[in-house]
Amino acid sequence: MPPRDAKPKSKISASRKLSLKILLLSRAMEDLEREKAERDEEKVRYLGEKLPPLQMSGLQLDELQKICKQLHARIDTVDEERYDYEAKVLKNNKDIHELKLKIQDLGGKFKKPALRKVRVSADEMMRALLGSKHKGSMDLRANLKSVKKEDIKQEKVLTTEVGDWRKNVEAMSGMEGRKKMFDAAGGGQ
Repeated sequence: MPPRDAKPKSKISASRKLSLKILLLSRAMEDLEREKAERDEEKVRYLGEKLPPLQMSGLQLDELQKICKQLHARIDTVDEERYDYEAKVLKNNKDIHELKLKIQDLGGKFKKPALRKVRVSADEMMRALLGSKHKGSMDLRANLKSVKKEDIKQEKVLTTEVGDWRKNVEAMSGMEGRKKMFDAAGGGQ
């Protein structure tokens, strides 16, 4: 039994297919040439109706100026019509493009997947947002500075010993004062 994906053999030979393609292409070329000739004839006929040949021999200067003014007025009206047609074509092309996009959206193959609830830790969230830049952990308690109660008591004792500032400055001046500061900080044990 042949596999389902196999294409059935063509009943037309390759040379016959090629000759048919050549005939179709030659017929299409003839049609294009004929249409082009018809358009050129239509253009000549239209211009003959809209713009009859000018009779300028034997006319006075003022009559020639009058004809020139008429021609300028016609050129202006034709130019306005051309601009209007161009604007309509641009608007229609834009509308066609928007409608094509709407058709693609309506007949699209995209389906919105059903969303699931996912639990993500703060570290995973930061890694997802920042990528490889994220190195530290989000454990905020581990990053806090630990303060011992003994340090707090010692700071209170130092602040209460200050008293009169003049005595304190005299006591701390010179090498003896520096030695007292060093001993108080616990450096000279």
